[in-house]
Amino acid sequence: MNQLIHEVRAALRGDDGMSTAEYAIGTIAAAAFAAVLYAVVSGDSVTNALTGIVQRALTVSF
Repeated sequence: MNQLIHEVRAALRGDDGMSTAEYAIGTIAAAAFAAVLYAVVSGDSVTNALTGIVQRALTVSF
């Protein structure tokens, strides 16, 4: 177990963090994911499904 911990620490020791290019790629990927998520959530099918769920939750049947 100690050997594994030593190997992991040795592997991570040389990593000083992300470079500017890695930050740029990460930012672009996050923005693209946000755009896709917004398109899915704002679509008619999702809106209709959520509206139906809320209406069923608020409808009281005796």
